[in-house]
Amino acid sequence: MSRTSVPADAGVEPVNGQASHKVVTHVTTSQAFGQGNNGQVNNQLQKHDFDIEAIPEIQIPPRVLMGAGPSASYPEALRAMGANTLGHLDPQFVEIMNNVGKMLRRVFRTTNRITGAVPGTGTAGMEASLCNLIEQGDEVLVCVAGYFSNRMQQMARRMGAEVTVIEREWGTIFTPEEVAAALSKMHKPKVLAIVHAETSTGILQPLPEIINLAHRHGALVVVDAVTSLGGCPLLVDEWDIDVCFSGTQKCIGAPPGLSPITFSERAMDVVRNRKAPVQSWYFDMSLVETYWGDTSAGGRAYHHTAPSNALFGLHEALRMLLLEGLEKRWARHESNSRALMAGLSKLGLKPFAQEGHRLWQLNAVWVPEGIDDAEVRSRLLRRYDIEISGGLGDVKGKIWRIGTMGYSAYPHNIRTLLSALENILEDLGHPVERGACVDAAEEVYAAQDVKQELAAKAADNGQGETIGAETVARGIAHEEVEDHVEDKRDAGH
Repeated sequence: MSRTSVPADAGVEPVNGQASHKVVTHVTTSQAFGQGNNGQVNNQLQKHDFDIEAIPEIQIPPRVLMGAGPSASYPEALRAMGANTLGHLDPQFVEIMNNVGKMLRRVFRTTNRITGAVPGTGTAGMEASLCNLIEQGDEVLVCVAGYFSNRMQQMARRMGAEVTVIEREWGTIFTPEEVAAALSKMHKPKVLAIVHAETSTGILQPLPEIINLAHRHGALVVVDAVTSLGGCPLLVDEWDIDVCFSGTQKCIGAPPGLSPITFSERAMDVVRNRKAPVQSWYFDMSLVETYWGDTSAGGRAYHHTAPSNALFGLHEALRMLLLEGLEKRWARHESNSRALMAGLSKLGLKPFAQEGHRLWQLNAVWVPEGIDDAEVRSRLLRRYDIEISGGLGDVKGKIWRIGTMGYSAYPHNIRTLLSALENILEDLGHPVERGACVDAAEEVYAAQDVKQELAAKAADNGQGETIGAETVARGIAHEEVEDHVEDKRDAGH
């Protein structure tokens, strides 16, 4: 017999005959698990009956993660996550939080006091950003040109906003004129939401002019930087972004599970002066700021149990990023993207995203005619342990999305992927020139090495003191690089 507490009307005789919902009653195991008086046995126990010893310890297969995310995690981040857990108010953990905040401010390029990481993936950051600013009936403009920007308008509608959507063909950017026209038709826009780096299409949206337009109309700007943070220039303070969120699993190089986020003081004033409480208690930044905000006045206040080991991993991934240097990280993404796209072009794969606005971190190409998207991805995974991503939504089955992000963005991965794709496409009857794709990538790397060499010299001469060698390198003329490469070849290098 087992003893439990049940309502008096549960069909079980109460102790002492008292019909009270607080009374303790005697219930048999069969009654507790649903066996009725008619003898019919509920199969709940049988459904959950298994031999635990038959379940082995997990063995994670090797993978080269070159899809839309996650990317590979830094070994330092993984080691840190395997450390013993600390309490969420342990002095050592508080110091780790302080350091995470400092490092995130540097990576976001902001001085915002409210800068930290909310538990969850980038979608959690998206929800936290929008739900804090939006109240019932607020006018919100969402710029939709891909899968994730569409998610923003869905969230805003659920929060009771009056949503205006401007749409562009996937793979293209918004013009300031389009945004200005949409804002001018709204009565009192409160929020403009836009994706900086659209992972579903490989497009990088220019932001500064659009942000200025929004502010001139009195709207706050929420930016999805899930794929751009750490991967390409993102300047929160300089561009005057009000709220910006990201994810840990792409260019930062930590496992998924946290969403870096930053709120300007202008945005926090809106949060603190809402007419109604934030719909989400968990993501209410007026509460979260007591845990993540500046604690010089008396220490952090408990809000939620932080995922401490995930924050250990983020700490180390951010440390590795800043040891490498933010501009160097940007340059590495650019270099590997250019090499990859040069190789893919030799395989006959055409870019999907609008020229001049293509992401370095996420390279989208059309699937060749007559080639099965899923079959190629399946063979890459089965034969080579390489993961790339297919299309989403309107372009499912039509494009491949190949990531060059974080710890995955290194030349050996580019060479391996290009060689594997060459083999698979040839097997499937697609015409290829053997070795040409890797040779094309190597040409890009050789030119990039020369750029870095020339940039270092320019920096030594004082030309790069304020903006850094990587910025100088991006400005070096293509002809100068070609001349230098030819000189090296003539010299026998």
